[in-house]
Amino acid sequence: MGLFDKIKGELVDIIEWMDDSRSTLAWRFPRYQNEIKNGAQLIVREGQKAVFVYRGALADQFEPGHYELKSENLPILSTLQGWKHGFDSPFRSEVYFINTRPVTDIRWGTPQPVTVRDPDFKMVQVRANGLCVVKIEDVEIFLKEVIGTDSAVEADEITELLRRVISMAFSDMVMETGLGAIDLQGQQVALSGKLREFVEERVDDEFGLAIPDITMNISLPDEITQAMTRGVAKGVEASGFVENVDLNKYQQAQAADAMLAAAENEGGSVMGDMMQMGMGVAMAGQMANQMGGMGQQAPQQAAPAAAPGGAPPPLPGQRMFHVDHGGNAGGPYNMAQMQSGIQGGQVTGQTLVWAEGMAGWAPAQTVPELQAMFSAPPPMPPTSPTPPPVPPTPPTE
Repeated sequence: MGLFDKIKGELVDIIEWMDDSRSTLAWRFPRYQNEIKNGAQLIVREGQKAVFVYRGALADQFEPGHYELKSENLPILSTLQGWKHGFDSPFRSEVYFINTRPVTDIRWGTPQPVTVRDPDFKMVQVRANGLCVVKIEDVEIFLKEVIGTDSAVEADEITELLRRVISMAFSDMVMETGLGAIDLQGQQVALSGKLREFVEERVDDEFGLAIPDITMNISLPDEITQAMTRGVAKGVEASGFVENVDLNKYQQAQAADAMLAAAENEGGSVMGDMMQMGMGVAMAGQMANQMGGMGQQAPQQAAPAAAPGGAPPPLPGQRMFHVDHGGNAGGPYNMAQMQSGIQGGQVTGQTLVWAEGMAGWAPAQTVPELQAMFSAPPPMPPTSPTPPPVPPTPPTE
């Protein structure tokens, strides 16, 4: 039995690929001089495909299963080698195992920012990154264009190729859609499918690859994110990605910041007074529009007016307060401006305020620095002039 087993082992080969990783895309079965014996056993597991290559030409392919290699199940190879009446052992052929499972952990990112023409911010540079899922779709193209004469192909070898392709596809997609930066970020989930189409059409016929899925995350410059944060309702995180941004609120916040800066410019008090007056009129108009559109909602508190006379900028270390203005954060305002707003009735004890160091928004009358302003007595009413003396009544006769 020992001699028989030895002879049987020399006549029958087992060709299989025991792959315990998901990163190898193709692997060539090692054979001395590529010799395969008649009746060899071929085992193809799930997620694999076996292909025979003879002198650089693709021959027979095998899906998952267990096969005994004979001339009957090697029709293409039989034709290439001229087997008219079967073949005698051994015969020569290269056997490649192809990984047909998708590779899901390919990360990509734009190496350079992409310039986007934006209707609100003019020219904006955005970046994008995400994950790409790739799998081998056309074995013949992949064999010719990627494998070549390599004994194995790892996912890392095509990762850099895919990154370049995705970056160029992202830039082309942005140009074709014509969307602004904020719209791109707001629709990035829907645009991921469009990006997948752009990428797949560049790698299917060229490299035999398919892109089942791709994710995309678009990031805006910090300056744009901070500007949007100032223009939306309080509670939006400064580091978050903002979707469906109300650009009217952003523009209003920009105008308010610009007017406050001009009002605090010590180089021109007349211009500062005019800007203050314009700011008060604009805020009053905005409040009227908001109150008209809210129906039965309660009126909102107005922001305190800036200190008159073109006051200099606040001293370093002086605490600045933000004031709730119709759901928007107005300010910052210094203590003098807050006192003026309280005395003028623009800021009440229930108006929500916030300053650096506070845990959250709180009514103004609960803030220690502002409590004294609410407890101060109101100004004395103007004294009326002393009435003239009443002339005496003449005596009656």
